[in-house]
Amino acid sequence: MAELRRNPADAEETGQEETRLWAELVATARRTVTDGLVVGTSGNVSARLGDLVLITPTGVPYDRLTPGDLTAVDLTGRQTRGTLAPTSELPMHLAVYRTTDARAVVHTHAVHATAVSTLVPALPPIHYMACALGGPVRVAPYATYGTDELAEHMLRALDGRSGCLLRNHGTITYGTTLDQAYDRTAQLEWMCRLWLTASSVPGLTPSLLSEAQLAEAGERLKGYGQRR
Repeated sequence: MAELRRNPADAEETGQEETRLWAELVATARRTVTDGLVVGTSGNVSARLGDLVLITPTGVPYDRLTPGDLTAVDLTGRQTRGTLAPTSELPMHLAVYRTTDARAVVHTHAVHATAVSTLVPALPPIHYMACALGGPVRVAPYATYGTDELAEHMLRALDGRSGCLLRNHGTITYGTTLDQAYDRTAQLEWMCRLWLTASSVPGLTPSLLSEAQLAEAGERLKGYGQRR
C-alpha cells in the first residue's frame, strides 16, 4: 500500500490555526489574572483543535508565555507539542473533552465562587443567568487537585451543565469558544458574589427563583443576542 503523504499546504494551515488558537488561549489566561479570577499561576485554560488539546503549562506565569511555549496533548494525555509540562489539572480538562462537545475549558480559583463551594451543595438560584450554565450550579465534592477522583466528581456535577463549583477549590466551565467558556466563568463568579452579598444582610433571606421561573428564563435566553 502506498504511503499517504501529508499535504504541505494542509500542514501549514494547521500550524497557523494552532498558532492563532494558542495566542487566543494565552490572552484568555491572562484575562483571568487581570479580572481577579486567579492569583499567580493558579487556574488553567485549554482549547480543543481536532484531536489536539492546547493547554496552559504548569507553574508558568501567563505574562511570560510566548508563541514558542505552545503546549498540547492528545485526548489520551500524551504530549504532542512543546517542552513545558501541561497543567496538573489535565485530567479535568481531558474528562470534559471526552464527554462533551466542549471546544474550550476555563478553570479558576475565583474568591466568591470558592467561598460558596465551602457553604452549600449547590449555588442557590439567586439569578436567572444560572440558565446560561444549564440550571442551578452544583458543587462537586472535594478531592485532591490533579487527580482522576476530582475529574470524576466534576463530571457528575457537570451533568446537564456547562459549569460547576469544586468544593474548597474553585470553578470550571466550558463552551464552544474560549470567549464563551470565559464568560460563563465570569457569570458564575458574579452570581456567587451576588448570593454571598444578599445572604450577608442580617435578619433577611434572599428570595430565590422557582424551577418554573428558571425554565421560563432559560427559554428566553435561547433567543438572546443578535441573530445572523
